[in-house]
Amino acid sequence: MVLVGAPLKRSDARHHVGEHLEELAQLADTAGAIVVGEMVQNIDKPNAATYLGKGKVEELSRFIAEKDASLVIFDDELSPSQGKNLEDATGKRVMDRAELILDIFATRARSKEAKMQVELAQLQYMLPRLTRMWAHLEKFRGGIGVRGPGETQLETDRRLINHRIKILKQRLDEVERARETQRAARRNELLASLVGYTNAGKSSILRALSKSPDIFVEDRLFATLDPLTREISLAESYKALLSDTVGFIRKLPHNLVASFRATLEEVLQSDLLLHVVDASHPRWEEQRFVVDEVLAEIGAADKTKLYIFNKIDLLDPESLAGLRERIGNLIPNAVFVSTVTEDALEPLRRALLSASRKDRTLSEIRISSSEGKLLSEIHRFGEVLDQRSENGEIVLRARIGPATAGRLERAGVSVSAVRPVD
Repeated sequence: MVLVGAPLKRSDARHHVGEHLEELAQLADTAGAIVVGEMVQNIDKPNAATYLGKGKVEELSRFIAEKDASLVIFDDELSPSQGKNLEDATGKRVMDRAELILDIFATRARSKEAKMQVELAQLQYMLPRLTRMWAHLEKFRGGIGVRGPGETQLETDRRLINHRIKILKQRLDEVERARETQRAARRNELLASLVGYTNAGKSSILRALSKSPDIFVEDRLFATLDPLTREISLAESYKALLSDTVGFIRKLPHNLVASFRATLEEVLQSDLLLHVVDASHPRWEEQRFVVDEVLAEIGAADKTKLYIFNKIDLLDPESLAGLRERIGNLIPNAVFVSTVTEDALEPLRRALLSASRKDRTLSEIRISSSEGKLLSEIHRFGEVLDQRSENGEIVLRARIGPATAGRLERAGVSVSAVRPVD
């Protein structure tokens, strides 16, 4: 397999094309392919027909033959016509970055939901490229009055794919409604979502914090796609629900983002986003920017974020000290963690506890001593600071969340906010 990078001459990407092709090689490795060579051309603008210039396409054909490669992968997304023309010119299968990512997602999807999401993205990607896939029937196609069997089959395939897309969207809408019901039932706890670049260590953090050895972790891109939520114990009466989300990457296909809408809805409904950054990666700043771009694309740009700089165990003391100083000036509330030891996650646990306390209002609650069930709920979902009897009532001073306060008030219990006592 040969990798091809073609950054624009006036873009920042031309300075990092080597690193970008290295990431593309990692994607290819994840998909099970073997890279035998790379080719780069800085371009003023993509050629409408072949993306690369004519001379470079001829050079690519010779390079493919020399390396005996059977597949070519471009780091940029190709239009249907560009892909077809390149395959005609080289005589080899041509893929772009988006198709490669979709292929990886297809092999990594485990749950029924993830499989539906990936299938939807693949069909949406495939639909405008059907003509290219039917190129072997080109001789049957012609002008008016020469409608051949190939074109008939093409139209049939389009109808079938559009029908399947409609069904998948309906089923994913049902999944989203079910998720909304689940979220409504757990509003007593802080909802936090781990977001970040693929392989930043989100699943490792979730596994370590929740002490769940069954959570799958692998040092590869897109190791897991399936949404996963675990309850995290922070302190007495304080818990958080922490959700892992699909990792982001440069040039993540738009169809894929749209297909994973139900999963990414967890992000939109979260009280707090934990943006995990691989502190040991040389391009962590670019990766952070990519994640912020995707968050903006799904409407989560204004969500409360906490930056988590992970994998600090891979940095030498001098580099870590420099990073702490720099990030301390840019993002004062950022935390630095590692999943190698349990103590190294304490800064994150304390940050989650602090966020949980902010979500609760210090309130005075007056309740009848006969309301044992409601009293139990206050102790279970709130932090009771003191309790006394007064005129046949139990008076509590407690930190409670809005969901608990709402249920108490609907039951006729007196709940009033109070100023904290030092």
